[in-house]
Amino acid sequence: MTTPTPPDGSTTTGREPQDHNPWAPPAHQSVDVPPATYPTHIGQPRNGMGITALVLGLVGVVLGVFVFLFWLSWLPALLAVIFGAVGLSHARKGRATNKGMAVAGLALGIVGLLIAVGSAVFTAVVVKHAVDGARSEIKEVKEAEESKAAEEKKRHLSFGEAYTFGNGLKVTVSKPTPFTPDEFANGHAKGNKAVEVTVTVVNTGSRRVGVETGMPDVKDADGISAQLVIDGSGRQKVITGAVPPNGTVIGKYAFSLPPEAANPVEVKFSPDVSQWDDAYWSGPSS
Repeated sequence: MTTPTPPDGSTTTGREPQDHNPWAPPAHQSVDVPPATYPTHIGQPRNGMGITALVLGLVGVVLGVFVFLFWLSWLPALLAVIFGAVGLSHARKGRATNKGMAVAGLALGIVGLLIAVGSAVFTAVVVKHAVDGARSEIKEVKEAEESKAAEEKKRHLSFGEAYTFGNGLKVTVSKPTPFTPDEFANGHAKGNKAVEVTVTVVNTGSRRVGVETGMPDVKDADGISAQLVIDGSGRQKVITGAVPPNGTVIGKYAFSLPPEAANPVEVKFSPDVSQWDDAYWSGPSS
């Protein structure tokens, strides 16, 4: 019996394994397949932080331009810095594609914060200057009022005291003394009390000074002006003309007072009422 020859013409010298099928196709060999690659991010890019940072940065800078809105500009600027930093981190990790927006928002946020700080300092300086100016004005007004009150107090004197006006004239009004009008007197009612007021004016300056209004005004205890008494005795003298340097002039005037209002009395006098406020002398009459 002959052994069949395989189709490829090969001959066998030995016995083949019982499980070998010479007619089976060749076995498949394993092939190395490279591992699949996947994108580093899943889904849409996370660009919201960068966009938000840019918008907030612009808002912060625009508000900061208006100096007195610094209290509104600092918050969007600060948020722009925070969102810009987060957006930049996402871009570096490949989770976002708008790195430029994130950087711009971060930069604008920093600029906005600097503007807000500068505006706050500027506003504080302006407000402090305004407050100091207001306080200074109040202080000046208060000092002026106090000075005026002190000057007013200086112009109220007792009989016998002297007051020096701004033109250098020192005036003294003596305590009123009894005066007896003659029979031809005018301005003295029967039963009234007549008094004589003596005004002494001394020029303490170095030039002649005129006395424009040398007539005193006398008020009784009720604040009513007393009647000027004029008689023919020649005892009365009105101050007129100019007072030479270191010179002295004396005026004498008689007034009639109601007996019930004869004490106290007040004498008002100014050498020139158009320039100098009146000075006042008061006290009981003799």
